[in-house]
Amino acid sequence: MTTRYAALLRGINVSGHRKVPMAQLRALLTELGHSDVTTYLQSGNAAFTSASGADENALAAGLEAAIEKYFGFRVDCLVRGGPYLRAVADACPFPAAGLEARQLHVTYLSAPVTPDRFAGIDQAAFLPEEFRLGDRALYLYAPEGLGRSKLAETLSRPALLKGVTATTRNWNTVVKLVELTRD
Repeated sequence: MTTRYAALLRGINVSGHRKVPMAQLRALLTELGHSDVTTYLQSGNAAFTSASGADENALAAGLEAAIEKYFGFRVDCLVRGGPYLRAVADACPFPAAGLEARQLHVTYLSAPVTPDRFAGIDQAAFLPEEFRLGDRALYLYAPEGLGRSKLAETLSRPALLKGVTATTRNWNTVVKLVELTRD
């Protein structure tokens, strides 16, 4: 049985650092035995089909090891199946259709987190910015965009995300990943 997945690489190709060319990422995924490999943008989004039967964590670990061997540096990766990505998009608590893509983001998390992790954040102090938790995902509404968001800055503090790999995508990318992982 084959499954479509998305690989989400964290923190590559930012300001010329930790460069992972997408053509080489596609080749690397193919060398790992995956097929129908495609990439989206330069920020570390790839879709692929796998018949390996490995779970998402094993696929991510394999990709992380291959990237470290090939490029010489470690990159945190999350791998998520198409049904999960669709469920995250469908569960968005904000009116995605009425917002600009730059206003809505999803932070994919390597593990579930509970609301008590964020209990110390005074959400009212950040309005109109808001966040909500989902299934291994954090939804962020930032009307002025991520770059100007004080709430995004607060949410990305290492103490809040300790022990969890997190990588954020804007709504356009969230939708595109759903499209790329359709069976």
